[in-house]
Amino acid sequence: MKRSPMYALIMAGGRGTRFWPRSRKAHPKQVLSITGEGTLIQQTVARVSRLTTPDRIFVITNETLRPELLRQLPEVPKEQIISEPLPRNTAPCIGLGAQLIRQRDPNAIMGVFPADHAIAKTPKFLETVRRACRAAEKDHLVVVGIPPRWPETGYGYLEFPKRHAADAEFLPVKSFREKPDEATAKRYVREGNYYWNSGMFFWKAEVFLDALNVHLPRTALQLEAIAALGSKGFERDLAEFFPLCESISVDYGVMEKAENVVGVIASDFGWSDLGSWQAVYELARKDKLGNALKGGNLIQIDAGGNYIDASKTVALLGVDDLVIVDTPDALLVTRRDLAHRVGGGVQAIEKKGNKELL
Repeated sequence: MKRSPMYALIMAGGRGTRFWPRSRKAHPKQVLSITGEGTLIQQTVARVSRLTTPDRIFVITNETLRPELLRQLPEVPKEQIISEPLPRNTAPCIGLGAQLIRQRDPNAIMGVFPADHAIAKTPKFLETVRRACRAAEKDHLVVVGIPPRWPETGYGYLEFPKRHAADAEFLPVKSFREKPDEATAKRYVREGNYYWNSGMFFWKAEVFLDALNVHLPRTALQLEAIAALGSKGFERDLAEFFPLCESISVDYGVMEKAENVVGVIASDFGWSDLGSWQAVYELARKDKLGNALKGGNLIQIDAGGNYIDASKTVALLGVDDLVIVDTPDALLVTRRDLAHRVGGGVQAIEKKGNKELL
């Protein structure tokens, strides 16, 4: 018997502070057009729509962002674009989505997708998702591992067995590893059985909720108390019970503790989590000196390896490897190798009380 299409949960509540000053609370990176056509979340919905139908897509976001998502995603039923009353990290977010999906279909398989990833090769992506869904049918909790292309220190890693069949559809995950230092990241790449943690997950909704009951029982209890989506009590219960959930990631809260966790090694689908302006630079089209320009005009003399996002003419003289992002009320200038620290600058702005810049 052919299984019905999967359900998709898209997590879209993040602020994207590393993309300041383009990314703000009301317009974080997932609703910006950073790569290709459409915004990042529109691209995400378009990809998963190749695997399922819009009535099976759920988006969890925040109250500030929901109006913009309703505007950008008219194909998704508006009642399925849901605002968290309080951010509680990924485990409660995913648990809420699993609860709503199980109410709709007790046998549902669901995929969990961040809203702000870039994927260059959709056919390869779809192939990987189908393999992950087949593994989920066997009652596994499935995570997608990305073959590392360099010793990245900004990603978590998955450890797989050193010896395994080359054609294995899925593999047991031996451990989840936090973001490593440079020496450790180099060792991971050298050893060959460590993969980037993509943050994409697949499972039966029922299987995940069983794991939540075992490993985060207090959170599971709060989510079970929320009335069904579409009922009169849903919004009231969501506001009352969701903030009582533990604020913890799904990796720490569930995946590192569960015994039925496996990984699917991704086909090369050109994945990037777009974690910083440096990641955008890597994907951008560049001139012969390695400069990437979005908008405006560039005049350069002995300047290379720079990323410029501006609506005006920018003149660079004798500077290399910078990120320059110009908006009407703010200007960012940083070295590309420090672009991952932009979020810290946003924290400094918050401490100074400059809310208009957030």
